[in-house]
Amino acid sequence: MGEKYREINKANWDERAPAHAVSSDYAVERFVSDPEFVSAVVEFDRPMLGDISGLTGVHLQCHIGTDTVSLARLGARMTGLDFSGASLAEARKLVARTADPVDFVEADVYDAVAILGPASQDLVFTGIGALCWLPSIERWAETVAGLLRPGGRLFLREAHPVLWALDDARSDVLALRYPYFEQVEPLVWTDEETYVETEIRLQASTTHEWNHGLGEIVTALLRAGMEITALTEHDSVPWNALPDAMVCDERGEWRLAENPERLPASYTLCAVRGR
Repeated sequence: MGEKYREINKANWDERAPAHAVSSDYAVERFVSDPEFVSAVVEFDRPMLGDISGLTGVHLQCHIGTDTVSLARLGARMTGLDFSGASLAEARKLVARTADPVDFVEADVYDAVAILGPASQDLVFTGIGALCWLPSIERWAETVAGLLRPGGRLFLREAHPVLWALDDARSDVLALRYPYFEQVEPLVWTDEETYVETEIRLQASTTHEWNHGLGEIVTALLRAGMEITALTEHDSVPWNALPDAMVCDERGEWRLAENPERLPASYTLCAVRGR
């Protein structure tokens, strides 16, 4: 496999970025018109995120920067890091219009320590739909621990690996179809659509993705010297992950229309680097 997956996935995200920036789902114009506005994702996170005022933080795999800006608006000194130059071009356009003091760095997540410096961050934030693009959860955990100062913390909310393993083409039953545990070889997808409302059809439509079991994620962080301080599973996720089976609430969270307690759709994990 080598590093070919990066080139394939980067081409896909470079193409998605302009479409996402003009989509109402990312609410770019709301960020511009309302300096107090934060994304629905970060608003959901706030009770567990707590006070981040004055912290130096990095948002790994930040895409077009709306969550990064949201964290800055909660008082953190934020840097967004992403491997997609087109995504960061949109992120920089956003902060040029809003004047939020956020920096953006183009780099692969596994190179973050080399780029930003070891023990340089008080906060590492990463969000929905990020980990599935990484082939090794152990390398990710080592990166997180390497970025954090002693006592610094990780905040992660991510789609649940059970959700990633489901057959999303079926609405009649919850059926496991894809690997729950991390595999060496990726799942290879070809899809001309993206997850926002748009008429654009992607030319770079192939992606390589991986699932990582919850135990694998926790164990990787523990091995990297992190202490788990919270792990909460949620029955919702901020996109329609199972079409025809989910309903949306007033916060933009999607859960099963029938008996949502059956499915852990996402989770929040908080961890601290040992001193």
